[in-house]
Amino acid sequence: MSFHINAKPGEVAETVLLPGDPLRAKHIAETMLEQVTCYNHVRNMYGFTGYYQGKRVSIQGTGMGIPSIAIYASELISSFQARRLIRVGSCGAIQPELQLRDIILAMAASTDSSFNKVRFGGMDYAPTASFRLLKNAYDAAMRKGIAIKAGNILSSDNFYNANPEQWKLWAAYGVLAIEMESTALYTLAAQHQVEALSILTVSDSLVTGEEEPAAAREKAFTQMFAIALELAE
Repeated sequence: MSFHINAKPGEVAETVLLPGDPLRAKHIAETMLEQVTCYNHVRNMYGFTGYYQGKRVSIQGTGMGIPSIAIYASELISSFQARRLIRVGSCGAIQPELQLRDIILAMAASTDSSFNKVRFGGMDYAPTASFRLLKNAYDAAMRKGIAIKAGNILSSDNFYNANPEQWKLWAAYGVLAIEMESTALYTLAAQHQVEALSILTVSDSLVTGEEEPAAAREKAFTQMFAIALELAE
C-alpha cells in the first residue's frame, strides 16, 4: 500500500531517479525523456515515467531530508517493485579542491542522524552504495568525458547547524560534501536487497562560501542527470 505515490501497478519503472526537488523531476522528464507520463502528483511530489534511449526509467521527487526520502524509497520498493534507486541531488562541498558543479559519486554516507542508531539499537551501521551502480556510473562518466570524485559524504539532519564550524571535523576525516538523504537511501536498499547510488552535484561550498542560485539547482545540473540516466536497464 502506498500513501504518498498514487501510481497504478506497472506505472513505475525498475530504475528510478530520485531528485529532492519535484520541479527538478519535472525538468528532467520534460527535457531528457520520451513518451513521458505523470503517475504521481500527491503533495505536488511529481513522479514521471518515460524512455531514455529506449530504456524505461522513472523520476520521482522525494523532498528534503532523511524522513522524506525514506518514505518515497520505501514505497517505491515495497509497492512498486523499484530495483535501482539513484539519487540525483545537490550537496555542499567541504574539501577545498571541489568546485561548483563538480560531480560526486557517494561511495558511503556518514551521518549525524539517529536514523540507523534507532534501527540498530545504538550500534553503528555503514550505509554504502551498490558497487555495480557505482562502477557503471563511473564508466558512464568516463565515456562522456565527465570528471567525477568518489568518496564518503555526510547525510546531515541539520541544514542550519548550531555549530557553523562542525563541518571541519568531517572534512578532516576526508568526507567530501554534505547533503541530507543518502544514509536512508542506502540503508533501505540494503534492507530490501535492491541497488542504490547517490550522484551529487556541488551547489555550494562551505570552504569558499560560493553557491549556485535556485534556478541552477533545478535545471542546470545536466551532467549528473546524463550519468544517472545511463544506469537504466
